[in-house]
Amino acid sequence: MATMAETPDREPRPGNGGSPGERPTASPPAAERLLEAVGLEVAYGAIQVVWGVDLAVDRGQVVAVIGPNGAGKTTTLRALAGLLPALRGAIRFAGHDVTGEPAHVRVRRHLSMVPEGRQLWPRMTVEENLLMGAFPPPLRPRARQGLEKVYELFPRLRERRRQPCGTLSGGEQQMCAIGRGLMAEPRLLMLDEPSLGLAPILVEQVFQQIRSIAAGGVTILLAAQNANQALAVADHAYVMEAGRIALAGSGAELSASDHVRRAYLGIGDA
Repeated sequence: MATMAETPDREPRPGNGGSPGERPTASPPAAERLLEAVGLEVAYGAIQVVWGVDLAVDRGQVVAVIGPNGAGKTTTLRALAGLLPALRGAIRFAGHDVTGEPAHVRVRRHLSMVPEGRQLWPRMTVEENLLMGAFPPPLRPRARQGLEKVYELFPRLRERRRQPCGTLSGGEQQMCAIGRGLMAEPRLLMLDEPSLGLAPILVEQVFQQIRSIAAGGVTILLAAQNANQALAVADHAYVMEAGRIALAGSGAELSASDHVRRAYLGIGDA
């Protein structure tokens, strides 16, 4: 894997984790390692699609994974979330080895994922969908406070809270999907293609909302084909191609990379 800056140490640093369901603690020291994957490999049956991925996210960062369709971005996020098993490698979150933990345990550790395509329940109301994000028993007593925070971030959802999700616009559905992820009080919020299928003006709104969430103290790992927007919000980024990390660096460094400019930003040589 080529890097544009010094890469993180391979040995994970201790986090501020605890038992699943424990509430997030006060702001940690700078550069505290929150998530790390080392040598991650993932397969669908006999077909391997992710190969030797090393990836790290420090507390407070926005980290982007960009690359073409089929590069392995979604598979990687699903493995980090516990939705797919790791064939090889290790995943540590908040100081704990979570490689073998199922997804619901990782949610109780406050690792939350907003999937590609939103995956809402169309006949349920906006508020019912949001409350599903606080379904784990430790979160339920704070669900109403969580709703208020989501409604402050997305006032449109408050207006639509009694409306079935299937009747919302694409942008409103994406707001609801992100809001549901926030209901889990995430230490790390993973967003898989949050702008996919949206009109350009809505894409800009979604990335503005991502900036607001990050400014509120939530660490973010973002997978996107929209390299221009993703790199603009990212502190650190990875380029994924054919199931491997091909390039890594800060968002600004990758935006200036000739390869990234030609392949993903549509900018040729001057």
